[in-house]
Amino acid sequence: MTNWTAAQTAIVVVAVIAVLGSAITAAVTYVLSQRAAQRERQAKGFAEALNAVEDYAELPYRVRRRPGTPEARHQLTEEVSRIQSRLAYHQALLQIEAPCVADKYRLLVGAAKNQAGGQMEVAWRQATFTTDAEMNLTNPYPRGEIDTARDACVVAMRVALRRGRLRHSPAVSAATGVLPAKPASGGASAPSAAP
Repeated sequence: MTNWTAAQTAIVVVAVIAVLGSAITAAVTYVLSQRAAQRERQAKGFAEALNAVEDYAELPYRVRRRPGTPEARHQLTEEVSRIQSRLAYHQALLQIEAPCVADKYRLLVGAAKNQAGGQMEVAWRQATFTTDAEMNLTNPYPRGEIDTARDACVVAMRVALRRGRLRHSPAVSAATGVLPAKPASGGASAPSAAP
């Protein structure tokens, strides 16, 4: 029987530390990659939700430029229904996955339905165009209500996305969704840039 030496103990300790270090590194890497994937998935969902609103906001133009055939009217009304279904889907999804954003998105959808919906109603009553030159609408439909609600919704989405970052990340202003400015080399802080 041989005696256990300090060198043998050191070898075992080093091996255990190496195994534990590798396990901890793997666990941290896994957690960080999962957080990044979750943020990416959420950002994509937010973008798709905003896209549905933009599609709705464009409907007055599509209605105004519609061909004067029954098939075209049917196709356009089907498209309106699909877009409204997407809006409802994203509202429900945000209520489940991002409740802090859901209310702002609900207000955005309401603004779009109020503003673009009213414009669409007027566009349906107007005669269809008969020449290519008429397709260039000289006066764009107003979007002020939609844009204001969209800006507020985007701020809420930015805040929600930044909540998932590590604790060492700079705080995000809940009011503006903007990161605070980094101090200049002299130590004074510069004003934050607009989003």
